[in-house]
Amino acid sequence: MVVPTTLLTNWAKEIQRFAPGLTYGIFHGAKRELKADRPDVTITTYGVIRRSAAMLAGMQWHLLVADEAQNIKNPAAAQTKALKSVPATNHIAMSGTPVENRLADYWSIVDFVNPGYLGTLKQFEKEFATPIQVHGDHSVVDQFKRVTAPLLLRRLKTDKTIINDLPDKIEQDRYCALTDEQAALYKRVLDSELEALENAEASISRHGLVFRMTMALKQICNHPTQYLKSGVLHSGKSEALFELLDSIYERHEKVLLFTQFREMGEILADWHQSRYGLAPLFLHGGTTTTQRNAMVERFQTDPVQRIMLITLKAGGTGLNLTAASHVIHYDLWWNRAAENQASDRAWRIGQHANVQVYRFITQGTFEERINEMIQGKGALADLTVGAGDESLGSLSNAELRDLFSLRRGT
Repeated sequence: MVVPTTLLTNWAKEIQRFAPGLTYGIFHGAKRELKADRPDVTITTYGVIRRSAAMLAGMQWHLLVADEAQNIKNPAAAQTKALKSVPATNHIAMSGTPVENRLADYWSIVDFVNPGYLGTLKQFEKEFATPIQVHGDHSVVDQFKRVTAPLLLRRLKTDKTIINDLPDKIEQDRYCALTDEQAALYKRVLDSELEALENAEASISRHGLVFRMTMALKQICNHPTQYLKSGVLHSGKSEALFELLDSIYERHEKVLLFTQFREMGEILADWHQSRYGLAPLFLHGGTTTTQRNAMVERFQTDPVQRIMLITLKAGGTGLNLTAASHVIHYDLWWNRAAENQASDRAWRIGQHANVQVYRFITQGTFEERINEMIQGKGALADLTVGAGDESLGSLSNAELRDLFSLRRGT
């Protein structure tokens, strides 16, 4: 079984709990070794697969399981090639987000499970990806579902025939107004970045400038302090956040707070401690496996710990945090599949309360308009998501100005 490093302990515990008759071993760390008398289950990581591909490929395996299989979405990546080089009689890929950015992600995962089933990547792009993502062809969507159905065992939590005792998940968008200071800063940065784009010539340079502008405006929408690295300006989002936390804490309930930025998480953690006198648990990319396990245990069992701050990439998958009945997305990822995966850290088996999910959106800014675009995908949403920041680089300057310009009073 191949898993992200952060899930090694999780899977060991799951085997102990649900399959105590199986023996298992963890192939990880500087002193890792594979003995001739192997256990029933060997758990390793994508990083180890990449570094020890030759050793593992020299052995025959009965079943090769890739958990969080979006880690092999890029067929050209070294770890994807390494995993596919390991011989096994059977293959299973498990993922809650098989499509993260584009439909080609799906091809790479299916190619691991059943090589050649969807043809070459070039053929797949022509027959499925372009008609679905570019043209929104629903007939091709239906064809794609029929072709992939024999390979998929899909569990929807909304299907009561599969899980009949899971509480409801209730989502709501929270629209936050920019303060006057935020609006002035937003407009100033937007004008400056658009001017730089007007003078950009190479497409590579242009894409980089669009990405820089997007990141800057995201940070300003979160809080000017994140962009400026200092200052005492206010933020409509942060004010709305702490009003919401006040009401959650009054009911003695717990909450997960997601952001895509570690820096914003650190700022929020400081403010949380100042306001409530308690430092929140904060899980981010620098958290070790030992620290992560301790945080999860503490959040689940300690009534004093009401909040866990999590960066989306570090904790969007693989966590069981059912002590929380509230989930807040402080900034949106523009990928509903990844966002739903994060929300499902609380909304999963073992949850006994309805889960309230709050999506914070800054009103009148590009956040609101991109959210409308994502929500408008309708029937295609289960298969495709926008390419996010990458796709913005293909827009014209006029289109970018229209997308990012402020619309106060809307």
